[in-house]
Amino acid sequence: MPSSCDPQYAPAGDVGAAVMLIDSRLKAIYDGRTGVDPERRRLDEQFTASLGPTGAQDLLDGVCTIIFMYMKWLRAACEEHDKDVVEYVVPNLVTTMLRMPRNIRPEAVPTMAGLAVAAGTGLSPSLWRAQYGDWTLEEMNALEATAFLLAEIINRITEDRDFATRLITDALSGAERD
Repeated sequence: MPSSCDPQYAPAGDVGAAVMLIDSRLKAIYDGRTGVDPERRRLDEQFTASLGPTGAQDLLDGVCTIIFMYMKWLRAACEEHDKDVVEYVVPNLVTTMLRMPRNIRPEAVPTMAGLAVAAGTGLSPSLWRAQYGDWTLEEMNALEATAFLLAEIINRITEDRDFATRLITDALSGAERD
């Protein structure tokens, strides 16, 4: 019997908008802009506010879909080297998030670890999270950081700063053709 958190039951959300935000963060870091750019923050807030309640939920679902896709790719890469994706990825993810206390509240870290574990074991992160109630404001930065950090892990593994973004955009292009 399939799990209620099986990805086939999950909404994909707005993956295009989600990958745009993640790619923007990656490019900012790669360009050496590590501080919070007030203009960028204002534009992000303006963009998010323009989505409205259903659009915001679609963006959340899109980020969760990306986390699932990144963990699926990482699981395949780990299996090629007889490694467990949860053992390889989650401790690094948690350690990095704990080093970011100004942006990620410590109480959000276990939820993000749970999202990564859920995705790493083939479950939908958004459906897994939905079991525990609505998203909280404190989890928003952590959710974005989780997707960003997974993208960065993939980019480091492949030694290609655009690989994680291409992984998603290629999947979107393939879905549009189908």
